[in-house]
Amino acid sequence: MPVSELQDADATARDRGVGTDVVVQIKVKLRGVSKPPVWRRLLVHSDTCLDRLHEAIVAAFGWQGYHMHVFASGPDEFGVPDPQLGFIDERRVSLGQLIGGVGDRLRYTYDFGDSWEHEIVVEELLDADPEVHYPVLLAAKGACPPEDCGGPWGYAELKEILADPAHDQHQEMLDWLGLGDASAFDAGGLDADEIEAELALSGAGR
Repeated sequence: MPVSELQDADATARDRGVGTDVVVQIKVKLRGVSKPPVWRRLLVHSDTCLDRLHEAIVAAFGWQGYHMHVFASGPDEFGVPDPQLGFIDERRVSLGQLIGGVGDRLRYTYDFGDSWEHEIVVEELLDADPEVHYPVLLAAKGACPPEDCGGPWGYAELKEILADPAHDQHQEMLDWLGLGDASAFDAGGLDADEIEAELALSGAGR
C-alpha cells in the first residue's frame, strides 16, 4: 500500500471511534475451534493501541507471541510496519478509533502459517474506574491450542489422535507435547489466576 493510502487509512481510523475515557468490554473468540470453544471476555481501555491489544490477547489466550499477527477492520489491516506487507502501523491506532459502538467487530489473526483467526466483538462500553488496573479478565472458556499444531484443522486432528491410544501417531503426539499420558491433556482446562497474572505482566496494562 502506498504511503499516501496508509496515511488516508490512518486518518480514517482517527476520525471514528469512542471517547478516550471509556472501557470496552470485548469477547475474543478463536474461530474454527469447538468441543470446547475457546474465548476470552476482557475489559480494556478504549485508548489501548493495537500493539498493546495484541499483547493482551496473547496473554489472555496463552499464545507464546513469537509469530506474526494482524488486525483487520473492514479492508484495512494493522500490524507491525513492513513495506512488503503494507500494514498500517498498529502503534498509531487505538481500539477506540476503530469502533463506534456495541456490536462492532474486528478480526485478529495470529500466526500466518497456522492462521489462528480471532473474532473481536464489542459487547459493552463502560465508564473507566480509576481504581481498576486494566485489562481485566471477566470470563474465559477453553484452553489455548498448542502452538504450531497446524491451525484449527490440525488441532482437531491432534485431539482425535490423543483420544485414540491405538492411533499410530498417539505416542508421537504425546512426545511432541511433552506428556506422559493423554489424560494430562485437557482441552477445556485453563487457570484464570494464571491468565490474570499474564495480563498484569503484559504491556497492555495501565
